[in-house]
Amino acid sequence: MTESVLPPQNSPTTSPEVAQPQDQIRRLLWKMAIATFLLMAVGSATRVMNAGLACPDWPLCYGQWIPAQQMNLQVFLEWFHRLDAALIGLSAIALLGLSLWWRQRLPRWVPWASTLALALILVQGLLGGLTVTQLLRFDIVTAHLGTALLFFSTLLVMGCFLLPQQRTGVGKNLPWVSGLAALLIYLQSLLGGLVGSRWALHQCLAGSQLCAVMYSHLVGVIPATIATLTLVILAWRTPALPRGLRTLAQITGALLLLQILLGVGTYYLHLQIEPLTISHQAIGAALLGSLVCFTVLGIRNRQIPQQETTSNC
Repeated sequence: MTESVLPPQNSPTTSPEVAQPQDQIRRLLWKMAIATFLLMAVGSATRVMNAGLACPDWPLCYGQWIPAQQMNLQVFLEWFHRLDAALIGLSAIALLGLSLWWRQRLPRWVPWASTLALALILVQGLLGGLTVTQLLRFDIVTAHLGTALLFFSTLLVMGCFLLPQQRTGVGKNLPWVSGLAALLIYLQSLLGGLVGSRWALHQCLAGSQLCAVMYSHLVGVIPATIATLTLVILAWRTPALPRGLRTLAQITGALLLLQILLGVGTYYLHLQIEPLTISHQAIGAALLGSLVCFTVLGIRNRQIPQQETTSNC
């Protein structure tokens, strides 16, 4: 989800005094979103590689900022995960500061949304600390993932609302479908995180324990897939849909197919291939992100700006 996927077309003229702050905020948001996506991927690798407790203390690691003497692959994963989280936290503070500084030249909702983003990253940091001090308790680990996905989605919503966009006014029901699909994918991601944090697949296959948790994740694939496929089909059949939205729908369909293939492979290989498991969780986050972006841009596309309506008369 970069600005190149959704090129500005037929956007109303914006004065440089307003455009420059919005451009700066939007660029910062996309950079933070990419960093958050990488953070979730590293977090997944940390869990899969059993590195969640590689640093026994928090927020430092072995009482140091850089544990050079204890450094190995597991310690590096946990240490780098914390480093990336700290940088994102500082970026969230900078986002709020810039939003307040430029509040007269930004939409009114930007400072409020920036405050929400900072609150989410603070909660995320607290949960990150609890995952260590509470020895990877499964409910805290799942909440940690859920908050990360909410923070990621918040950044994407803000970035998409600040994008220049071609609007045609068609496909008024598409945001409802994509919003439902995004919600289902989010819940499915939480179930996947619960399966991973409780090692439900291993326990079910080995001793028929926690099978209900695993089966709930498998059954949850059905409604999430149906909703996402419905969106892709409706977008394909909607005439005059902006090119950016049509491209985004195609990307969403490709991500869905890849996610299903990775899920099947992860299941049949019993989570034994770490890169496969990490990719499955990362693609799930990317799929959620594409649906969130489609929802926001679809909402904006439903109404043609007054300037464009007047010029067409």
